[in-house]
Amino acid sequence: MSSTGLPSQRSSALSLLRRKNVLAGLLFIVVAAIGLWASRDYPIGTATRMGTGYVPRLLCWILLALGVLVFLQGLVRNAVTLEPSPPIRRAIILVPASLLAFALAIGPLGVVVAIVLLVVVGAFAGKDSRPVEVVAAAVVLIVLTLVIFVWGIGLPIPVWPDP
Repeated sequence: MSSTGLPSQRSSALSLLRRKNVLAGLLFIVVAAIGLWASRDYPIGTATRMGTGYVPRLLCWILLALGVLVFLQGLVRNAVTLEPSPPIRRAIILVPASLLAFALAIGPLGVVVAIVLLVVVGAFAGKDSRPVEVVAAAVVLIVLTLVIFVWGIGLPIPVWPDP
């Protein structure tokens, strides 16, 4: 170790980055920044006459604030550190796979089957998933999607597979 203490500073910085809340906060901040950058050319409008960029930018600002809060919480508290383990590796693969399954299935199979695929494939990412919880999550997501997007807004999303 040198007289400047660089190795110990590096190891303390790495231990901070291995905290769950620090990493989650950084992830939220990065996703929010990408969303704000991607929606920079969308017209915002006003609260009474919203443009196409109003809601996406609002959600990105909320996500950014949440990310800062989670990040700061992770710095202040002694949080659990992440160790590379098979469940984390499995989650890194299966969570994006569930989103991909949803995206590929929604057109030909309809939103109900796509949500079931999303929840079931995503459930395999965790080691503590119970069938009752998976079914409950799928039912709640299906009902909310149908009520909000299909019946409420009237989006032309196929609900069931075409015969």
